Amino acid sequence: MNKENKLVPGLPSGFEDRWDKKLLLKKKLLKAIENNFIKFGAEALETPSFEISENIGSFLAEDDNNPMSDVFSFQDGEKSITLRYDLSSPLARFVAQNNQELPSIYKRYAIQNVFRNEKAGNGRYREFMQADFDIVGNVNPAQANAELCNLISSTLSDCGLNKDQFTINVSNRKIVQGLIDELKISEEKQIKVIRAIDKLDKPGFGLKGVEDLLKKERKDQSGAITKGADLSDDQAQQILNFLKIKDLKQLKETLKNPLSQEGIKELEDVFEVLGYGSNLNQVKTNLTIVRGLAYYSDFIVETNLNFKVTNNKGKEVDIGSICSGGAYAKLISRFRGVDIPGTGISFGVDRLLFALMQLDQIKIEDQKPVLVCVMDQKYLKNYYELVDILRDNNINAEVFLNTKKNLGKQLDLANKRQLTVAVICGENEFNDNTVTIKNLKGVKGENNQTIPKADLINEIKKLI
Repeated sequence: MNKENKLVPGLPSGFEDRWDKKLLLKKKLLKAIENNFIKFGAEALETPSFEISENIGSFLAEDDNNPMSDVFSFQDGEKSITLRYDLSSPLARFVAQNNQELPSIYKRYAIQNVFRNEKAGNGRYREFMQADFDIVGNVNPAQANAELCNLISSTLSDCGLNKDQFTINVSNRKIVQGLIDELKISEEKQIKVIRAIDKLDKPGFGLKGVEDLLKKERKDQSGAITKGADLSDDQAQQILNFLKIKDLKQLKETLKNPLSQEGIKELEDVFEVLGYGSNLNQVKTNLTIVRGLAYYSDFIVETNLNFKVTNNKGKEVDIGSICSGGAYAKLISRFRGVDIPGTGISFGVDRLLFALMQLDQIKIEDQKPVLVCVMDQKYLKNYYELVDILRDNNINAEVFLNTKKNLGKQLDLANKRQLTVAVICGENEFNDNTVTIKNLKGVKGENNQTIPKADLINEIKKLI
């Protein structure tokens, strides 16, 4: 291959390599998340990356004319298959397929990558990891949904956040659905209304942006036009008035239709159960969250961070919810024709990682190996005996892999890798049954010590 035809290394937009500190922090977050999922009683489930397109549906896209525009789909013989865009739809398919073998109340967790063909940036990716916890079956909804809030609080605390650094916002879809029904908004317009309301707190929207989406159309700063729900002025105004209400008591006095009242009562029941534990103050009512996905039926939750997050250029950005979800009554019945209700949450692991990389408060343990330097190739067998002793005592260790490099070059590489300890043994050490330990983080001139070989493990454990 000549110089002109050399490949240019790079990634498609919305995809990212993760390594070093970022990957170490991600692994720490995943461990904390999975430990909490297990602590709260869930069993692991893993589903394939691809699902049959019609099985997972088109709940994501906002383009009615191209309902699969936001996902990656491929033709597989006579079937269309799609890379999963969330972990809820595969769960619904799995439960419908294996219902007879599952317990009547099934708690599952899944931690896998999902794929969305959407605009990337500011902590949003086209491939990203989600960590889901769901409860499927006939349960007391207040208990199940309060448990989700408890799980979110416990998990984020274990991830290293203080309780004042995040807020768990909850609402109930029935509240706004009751208003929509009362205003006699046609069924084909309802999902657009829901999605318009859901954008209230998004950057650049506010009440004016929502009003435009409720009416004819919205033009953004770039000039792009989004078709609205085409409501009447009165219908739009009543929804905007609803969005200005912040207090659950005031809402109860304002919306008198039975469905809204039912949603308010269900929300009150959740807070009652939360009051039995220690997370009541962590959960707030936010009636403007309605979740854009169509399959949510009543309880909904979004968790937001209470600290500033910036992009690579230092500009403050809104990364959205880092854990969200809700209850779904009909998702599984698409397969079985029998309603099996469920409720669940999803942590956006990579979005959370994007934010937490900007905090210095989370300690990352990086267990770098001890480097056994090669002073003379004739002692290679002895060096491997040393590295076996270290590894047998659960100390990460490796022998330098190039016998032609001098000690200086070996230590240069160790410093570049930010290693902590090097073991140096030459003819004198092997004759005296000693080892020399070099503390690579120590003060120059005072960082070498020669010790009996029998003390190797104890002395190294003091340094790592």
